[in-house]
Amino acid sequence: MEKTWNNKAWFMVLPVLLLVAFSAVIPLMTVVNYSVQDTFGNNQFFWAGTEWFEEILHSERFHSALGRNLVFSFIILAIEVPLGIVIALNMPRKGWGVPVCLVLMALPLLIPWNVVGTIWQVFGRVDIGLLGHTLEQLGINYNYVQNPMHAWFTVIIMDVWHWTSLVVLLCYAGLVSIPDAFYQAAKIDGASRWAVFRYIQLPKMNRVLLIAVLLRFMDSFMIYTEPFVVTGGGPGNSTTFLSIDLVKIAIGQFDLGPAAAMSIIYFLIILLLSWVFYTVMTNYDAER
Repeated sequence: MEKTWNNKAWFMVLPVLLLVAFSAVIPLMTVVNYSVQDTFGNNQFFWAGTEWFEEILHSERFHSALGRNLVFSFIILAIEVPLGIVIALNMPRKGWGVPVCLVLMALPLLIPWNVVGTIWQVFGRVDIGLLGHTLEQLGINYNYVQNPMHAWFTVIIMDVWHWTSLVVLLCYAGLVSIPDAFYQAAKIDGASRWAVFRYIQLPKMNRVLLIAVLLRFMDSFMIYTEPFVVTGGGPGNSTTFLSIDLVKIAIGQFDLGPAAAMSIIYFLIILLLSWVFYTVMTNYDAER
């Protein structure tokens, strides 16, 4: 008996496809159009070909911003993923503590990004901020406005505070889905806490960890609002990531061609690195 395919479902999906085309594909095509042309105002464009792409790829400014992005994302993943796993493992599974912990974990995620940046901008000030004033009282000359290391420390701690909760919630969802029979069998076998984590909990969290790593990598690699509000990309260019540099080129300098080319390169880098992350982690999971 031959299978019959019902294509009526496509009519239900069509509005979503049109919305995606309007909100994503059309702006992308506009950026592509700008990336191969030059303009001197009055809506007059001149063909530039791949000139802007070559200029961006050979630019020391682009390489520096890309290096800062990669270092920042690596530090964020190295801190937030292990920290999120540890917190999720120590959260209660039953009782009144469950909703309390879940609400507390979700609170930082509900705060808008610009508000997070403003909070930490004030929090780190030496004159009125709790963090800056406390460090000064301890004899630490902390100034994120003038010291690049302090600026990096502030931005990293801010991101850890803001986004570790996402990793915690994903890991916690993976942990609560593990049947009690696994733990009972491990208890009968006399398995240690490490053995339970290594052979029961960690394998069951592989899928959610993959999601957590991909989300946190993409978010950290595209970070803009928080460091821009706190440091403005400074001191100097020490916290000028690709997103901040892109906005400076597009709006500050009004170089639409180079900015469009840089945004496409930026997009392709994120797409490539996310694909590498996904491929490596899924292959590792399949081999196990």
